[in-house]
Amino acid sequence: MTSHSLDVYGKGTAVWFPDDKEGWTSAQLVSKDVSGDNVKLTFLTDDGKDVVIGTTLTKLSKTNNAELPPLRNPPMLESADDLTSLSYLNEPAVLHTIRTRYLQRNIYTYSGIVLIATNPFQSVSLYTQDIIQAYSGKRRGELEPHVFAIAEDAYRAMLRDEQNQTIVVSGESGAGKTASAKFIMRYFASVDDKDRSQDVKKSNATTSGMSEVEEQIMATNPIMESFGNAKTTRNDNSSRFGKYLEIQFDKNQNIIGARIRTYLLERSRLVYQPETERNYHIFYQLCAGAPPSEKKNLELGDFTQFHYLKQGGSGTIPGVDDAAEFETTQKALSVIGITIQTQWQIFKLCAALLHIGNIEITESRNTAMVSETDQALVTATKLLGIKTADFRKWLVKKQIVTKSEKIVKDLNAQQANVVRDSVAKYIYANLFDWLVNVINESLSNEEVAKNVSSFIGVLDIYGFEHFKKNSFEQFCINYANEKLQQQFNQHVFKLEQEEYVREKINWTFIEFSDNQPCIELIEGKIGILSLLDEESRLPAGTDSSWCNKLYQHFDNPTHKKYFQKPRFGNSSFIISHYAHDVEYEVENFLEKNKDTVPDEHLALLKNTDFEFLDDILTKGSAIAAPAAKPDAKRSSVIAKKPTLGSIFKASLISLMETINSTNVHYIRCIKPNEVKVAWKFEPQMVLSQLRACGVLETIRISCAGYPSRWTFDEFVQRYYMLVRSKHWGPDTKKLCSVILDDSIKDPDKYQVGITKIFFRSGMLAYLERLRLDRLNECVTLMQKNMLRHMHQKRYQALKASTIKIQALYRRRVAMSELKRLREEKAAITIQKNWRRYIQRKQYLRAKKAIHKLQTVVRGVIARQKFEVLCRNAASTKIQSVYRGWVARRDYKMTLKRIIYIQSCLRRRLARAELKALKVEARSASHYKEVSYKLENKVIELTQNLEQKSQENKTLETKTLALESQIKSWIERYEKLESDSNNFKSSTKQSTIGIDEFKTLQTEKETLESRYRTSLENIKKQDTEIQRLTSEISKKDDEVARLRATAAKYKGAEDPATVLALKQEISTLREQLTKVKSGVRGTSPPPPHRQENGFLTAAGSSSLKLPSQSRRPRRHSSAESWGPNEAARRKPKTSVDLVMAEAKKPGLRPVTVSYTQMNVPKIKSPGGRVYLPGVEDDPEEEIMKLLDDEDTLDEEIINGLIKSLKIPLPSLQNPPSQKEILFPARIISLLAKQMWKFGFIKESERLFANVMKTIQEHVMDFEGDEAILPGAYWLSNVHELLSFANAAERDMLRGVNPAAESGGKAFEWHDYERLVSIVKHDLESLEYNIYHTWMKELKKRLFKMVIPAVIESQSLPGFITNENNRFLTKFITGPTTPAFSMDDLLNFLNKVWKAMKSYYVEMSVIQQVVTELLKLIGVTSFNDLLMRRNFCSWKRAMQIQYNITRIEEWCKSHEMPEGTLQLEHLMQATKLLQLKKATLGDIEIIYDVCWMLTPTQIQKLISHYFVADYENPISPEILKAVASRVVANDKTDILMLDATPLEDSGPFEVPSPRDVAPPDNYLPAWLNLPHVKRLGTLAT
Repeated sequence: MTSHSLDVYGKGTAVWFPDDKEGWTSAQLVSKDVSGDNVKLTFLTDDGKDVVIGTTLTKLSKTNNAELPPLRNPPMLESADDLTSLSYLNEPAVLHTIRTRYLQRNIYTYSGIVLIATNPFQSVSLYTQDIIQAYSGKRRGELEPHVFAIAEDAYRAMLRDEQNQTIVVSGESGAGKTASAKFIMRYFASVDDKDRSQDVKKSNATTSGMSEVEEQIMATNPIMESFGNAKTTRNDNSSRFGKYLEIQFDKNQNIIGARIRTYLLERSRLVYQPETERNYHIFYQLCAGAPPSEKKNLELGDFTQFHYLKQGGSGTIPGVDDAAEFETTQKALSVIGITIQTQWQIFKLCAALLHIGNIEITESRNTAMVSETDQALVTATKLLGIKTADFRKWLVKKQIVTKSEKIVKDLNAQQANVVRDSVAKYIYANLFDWLVNVINESLSNEEVAKNVSSFIGVLDIYGFEHFKKNSFEQFCINYANEKLQQQFNQHVFKLEQEEYVREKINWTFIEFSDNQPCIELIEGKIGILSLLDEESRLPAGTDSSWCNKLYQHFDNPTHKKYFQKPRFGNSSFIISHYAHDVEYEVENFLEKNKDTVPDEHLALLKNTDFEFLDDILTKGSAIAAPAAKPDAKRSSVIAKKPTLGSIFKASLISLMETINSTNVHYIRCIKPNEVKVAWKFEPQMVLSQLRACGVLETIRISCAGYPSRWTFDEFVQRYYMLVRSKHWGPDTKKLCSVILDDSIKDPDKYQVGITKIFFRSGMLAYLERLRLDRLNECVTLMQKNMLRHMHQKRYQALKASTIKIQALYRRRVAMSELKRLREEKAAITIQKNWRRYIQRKQYLRAKKAIHKLQTVVRGVIARQKFEVLCRNAASTKIQSVYRGWVARRDYKMTLKRIIYIQSCLRRRLARAELKALKVEARSASHYKEVSYKLENKVIELTQNLEQKSQENKTLETKTLALESQIKSWIERYEKLESDSNNFKSSTKQSTIGIDEFKTLQTEKETLESRYRTSLENIKKQDTEIQRLTSEISKKDDEVARLRATAAKYKGAEDPATVLALKQEISTLREQLTKVKSGVRGTSPPPPHRQENGFLTAAGSSSLKLPSQSRRPRRHSSAESWGPNEAARRKPKTSVDLVMAEAKKPGLRPVTVSYTQMNVPKIKSPGGRVYLPGVEDDPEEEIMKLLDDEDTLDEEIINGLIKSLKIPLPSLQNPPSQKEILFPARIISLLAKQMWKFGFIKESERLFANVMKTIQEHVMDFEGDEAILPGAYWLSNVHELLSFANAAERDMLRGVNPAAESGGKAFEWHDYERLVSIVKHDLESLEYNIYHTWMKELKKRLFKMVIPAVIESQSLPGFITNENNRFLTKFITGPTTPAFSMDDLLNFLNKVWKAMKSYYVEMSVIQQVVTELLKLIGVTSFNDLLMRRNFCSWKRAMQIQYNITRIEEWCKSHEMPEGTLQLEHLMQATKLLQLKKATLGDIEIIYDVCWMLTPTQIQKLISHYFVADYENPISPEILKAVASRVVANDKTDILMLDATPLEDSGPFEVPSPRDVAPPDNYLPAWLNLPHVKRLGTLAT
């Protein structure tokens, strides 16, 4: 075993050696000499020093290799995020790993179950809401170490195990405990549980996203910090008390309350502060932030005016505004329910304490004195509400009570100052307890306590303290840390034991340093605290006497290991704590332990006039009482006045009981340097804290067993190459056994469990070395074969090149010879052709000259001949022309004279004939016009005359009949009268029945009325006959006059013209005769009766209505022809008009038909016009349909919205607009008809129901099902909004929708209000649908983004899996993400297709796509930042390929600007692919990745996953990158602002569309009869 361990130390092995400054320094093994039993190792340190170790194998065996230096881990493990994953788990490895990570700006590191948090001493961007959400739902280890990971682990354990949890945050002052506790509280208050169902989400959430209780919990931080924190030399905001905060949850995992427990408030800080330190923050805040009026009332000024505030000499903190902090404190007090009045009572009490500190106590003859006029005394007693004289008296005197008497004794100045300070401390301690109690009552009342299901406790406790001078406070603090360390060791050991038992491996008991004896020394029955309490009860007890008792009881061999007496002096003692030996000075131990106030002052304070002071003292005593119960049985006196030590012991025991009943998580805060400089690391200081906080003890416990643990899959993926490929297979456990058997010969070095392999410390480094050797062998073999292949290829290429060169050379020689021969042949050919060309040129020149000469000679001869010929021809021409002119002149003179004589004769005859023709023509045309007019009038008069004659005959007949009937009745009447005269005597005896008499009398009256009517009608007919007779006589006169005129011109008519006109007149007469016969044959319409204002059925039945096939009523005969044809075919005469009408017997204009037949138009009471005989009036039917509201609502709500089958989108054959927008257009048409007929209120109700139904309908869909309905109804709602906008425009122009209808009357302002409300509600509906739709889209897309963009690997040749490597196919088979890029692109295509097919506006499409791409870019980038194992160049290639596919999608869909949302992710992938070997490479990275912040670049580079064949990034490079991060730079963010799934930002409502004309389109499958009928009537 020893030789095997020595084998690890090979040449070049890195080790550690102790160093006084750096803690440990690195060295490399230069030489190793093993001769026999002797061993000599030579090392070379980093600073060039040689270190030689000489020993023997026997000695190494006895000491278990203790003389060998600790081994250093490989470079790739030196920045591991979990210390337990180190190959060599030792003190220098832990220190170096923490240091390396800290210099890389990684302040968190795991050490098993412990989170080590190193204070950066500056603000870092690790606690934003985005990072909180990133850790939500993630298991520990998935992301970088973080305090949020511990909080999430505790929360998940609470849900999973249904057990209460505790997070212990410890560390020395200035290590960042308070900040870590605040971040944990903030995490629980603001995290959104992604796995929680919607019905148990946070209720009563405020604008900050937190509930009221959660805000109150966060408000406790500034309160407790103001009253319990102070500036110290180590920390500007040091907690001077311990705090255990229980965050209480109900059964739905909602935070419903909290409770705070405090431990050991440092009371002495109120009255004394060391140099450079401050008192509690609240006093400085009060002096700086109180208003002038309150300062005057409380007599406050600058802090330098108060003794309690100026002792440290440092009253301000750099970068802290006390006035602003005071305002924050006031707000926090208001949040937890403390009123403003109560707050100023608190501040009044604080001011009184400051004035108490200013009371000046002088001494005269060893007697303390206080002036009666001391301003501080007067002010303090006035503010406290106590008597000044009594308070002054008992400041300088004390009363001793004996059995027989009371003795008053004077105090010296020192004793008086102690009394003064004790009163101040007592009041402030009670005030602090009262505040804690108020907070608890506000956050966890009885009602809350009933609903508490579980809690998570956060313990912010002081760490181990060791100063030059240690007193009572340090003793209590270290006692508490001893208890916590014991619990921590037991918990770690318990986890180790449970792990071994669970995996069923052989193990032996692991020894660990149990500090129970040290705890017994402190808290035992005869322990330090018991002796301290006993000495405190003695009247004459002193610190020295108590110290002597300690020496007597514990300075013996039994307690020698934990208690020691110092070599010099008898005023101190030493306790060997688990972390360090601490020497305590006993001075003031008793005084601080008693911490009592004289009874006289207690009585004085209880009798105060200040009610608030009395309240806090009463409640403070009640709060302190339970803590004294464990010791109450000893003495009633002790119970009334418990010591501070007993109180602290009791509360600590209660705390440990609480912690032991919960599942504990640990955070150890480390302070890296003493001077609080950002990013400065002091190794020695950190090392001491690692020892003190128990981290190294945890590692020691782990190393005693099996610290390294690998699952079978992880081990196989890492070390499969150590065996041959024939052993590779799906059985991982069997393969692990083969690898272990072949690699590790000592079976004690590992244990195989059920799911894991456990290794001893250092074995992983040994396996790593074997793996590296094996990889080197494989690489050497590959290099050998590759070099052989390369040289062979090079030889073959050289041979082929030589042959090719030879062939090319021969070819070139042959081509040169060929060229020479061709040139020679060409020269001969050129010479031959040149000579031929010269000879031919000379020949042609001579030939041309001869031809030219011949031409000139022949031309001269020809011109001479031509001149002679021209002269002869001209002479002949002149002669012939002259002779012809003379002959023609004579002929023309003779002919002219003859024609003139003929013309004169003919002119005379023509003029006579012309005059006769003109007379005849003039008389014929006039006759034609007059004839036409007369014919028309004659026809009309003839018709009227015949009609009236017929009526006269009928009336005469009726009159004769009536006259004869009247005569018969007269005769009968006379007969009856004569009969009555004859029988006057018998009048009582009736000869005829009464009923018959009444009937006859009625008939008589009827006949008389008819007679009178007939007479009136006869008179009217006579009047009409006379009028017609006069008109006929007038017409006859006119006809006679026209005939006379015609006869006057008859003799001048042209015979042919007269004949034609006569024929035309005869034809017209025949046509008129036919027309007359037709008119006479038709009977006149019967008279119409009216009953109740409407025509009867008889009258309406005889009315001949126009054909149903013609157009609506506003129709004319001209319209049926068209304007052009009507003008072209306009009849020229009345005869033409009659003939045209005769040809169209059934087509009469409506206006003519109703007018000529004297049919009246009747108005109903509502103002609508009814035409008699028209039963189905469209407007009446529309109003009836609109009145049926229930049926319309049923068809619109259920039929048109809820049961609607949305058309499937298609870009190849897109549906038309009317097929998509018909619901909106039908609703618009319905609303328009309602407005037209005055249904204003009904339309308002319709719109309200429609909008409510649409919103609820859209919200019912989730996931992929929401894509189509969301886009469909978004487009339809915008169509409705466009209709409302158009109505508003018409309204502003004063257009009344009911101007042309007779509907209900309504007020104009009601219509204006309706349009305004509908428009506003539709805008809100469109906004709501957009955000509801986007919420579902983003939820669906959010699940795809990480698997598709980050995890999917679509690019062949660069497939990588950080956990399973290429052996995955042999073991578990290929694993694919839940979603691929195809799924994501299909989702985007589906959304795009839906929006385009449903005619969504382009501006909305751009908003939707941009928001979705932003979600993809931000979510992917933030996830990549948090994934350490994904930051590799291969993974970056895959992500870049996925981004390219998205960019191509954007370009193909005309959205190139959408790729800007992916720029951060694109630059991150470029960063991972660029070289990072030199500082120049880093400069290139910053130039290329200009959009990334320094913090983001630093995070990606520090997370870069180095492959086996890559060199790790050097620490110098990491340090240079980290140095570029500027502290407190608000623009230097880590994570991008996450795109919220619930909110999609502002929605820009697109411009209104052009409203389409009314359309009643409805799909055939929709069964909506009322809506269809209404649409048909409306359009």
